[in-house]
Amino acid sequence: MVTVSTSAFTPDYDRKAELTAFDETKTGVKGLVDAGITEVPRIFLQPSPENLNTAQPSPLDLSLPTIDLDGIYEDPIRKKKVIEQVNDALGSWGFFQIVNHGIPIDMLEEMKNGALGFFEQDDEVKKQWYTRDFSGKHKLVHNSNFDLYTAPVTNWRDSFSAIMTPDPPQPDELPLPCRDILMEYSAQVMKLGCSILKLISEALGLDPSHLLEMGCAERLSIVGNYYPRCPQPELAMGTTEHTDAGFITILLQDNIGGLKVFYQDQWTHVLPIPGALVVNAGDLLQLVTNDKFVSARHKVVANKVGPRISVASFFMTDLTKTSKVLEPIKELVLDDNPANYRATTGKEFMSHFMRKGLDETSALVHFKI
Repeated sequence: MVTVSTSAFTPDYDRKAELTAFDETKTGVKGLVDAGITEVPRIFLQPSPENLNTAQPSPLDLSLPTIDLDGIYEDPIRKKKVIEQVNDALGSWGFFQIVNHGIPIDMLEEMKNGALGFFEQDDEVKKQWYTRDFSGKHKLVHNSNFDLYTAPVTNWRDSFSAIMTPDPPQPDELPLPCRDILMEYSAQVMKLGCSILKLISEALGLDPSHLLEMGCAERLSIVGNYYPRCPQPELAMGTTEHTDAGFITILLQDNIGGLKVFYQDQWTHVLPIPGALVVNAGDLLQLVTNDKFVSARHKVVANKVGPRISVASFFMTDLTKTSKVLEPIKELVLDDNPANYRATTGKEFMSHFMRKGLDETSALVHFKI
């Protein structure tokens, strides 16, 4: 076990050396907690400590919209109402929760348990998956902080990511604890994501298939996050403030909570609802809708209890199609509403996002006209 200093901020400490020492353990934040640390190492320290009252719920008038998808394919009146709710939620919050979405509750539980099982494997087994090679050679990539060496502060989080579409892994290319459920859950969440993208297309006044035909669901990557209990949660952050890169994200979270969304100039808790999934717009949806829908800032606070488990499904274009242009949809660009962003490709956008890391600035700034 490499000892990482826990002294207060000092301008002359060798941060790179401490990051390297942490990374080379290949045991992540969980390894620190398992070793019994009682103070947060300084690579994790936030410049401005989080409000200690992190467990306080948001005012009732600032609760995230919840949309019930029950019956929308049988009842056109229900569907019209849901499309209006999607339009309102993405135009203001950039986030909403969904219930009666069609994925069985027991599958959601199995997916959370599969993610937990991966992170709680024996260290020597889990280290086989630890890498910083995102080239696609590895069907599942495990590490702590994808942007460890570029982000200003290290997050109190370990993760794995697997690209499930368009080139799905073979079962033996996935870890045993989550192998079967990753294959099953990804099929279900892809079906759900396509349905949501159709609703979003209609909310934009477009043909239901418009976003799908643009390739918004060509690539599905699933990221499992493990947030260990933190001895000093006010000093660290589970996930730094950021916006997501893709078109939409569908998030499965456990009942511990900790996700916050920035809305009406304040941070609002996303209180977990049993059986619900959280949906949010990503940067590319904001780009192609020319700012009609917002990719909202969000973060995850550290917690004294844990581990907290979440599983995020990110919908994106196929990054190998380097000639596919992404730009504001022409039907949404008018004389009094000109294009706000230059054309780009999914590959260029993701390269910028990964290189930049989670630094509290939106990747969209780079593409603004």
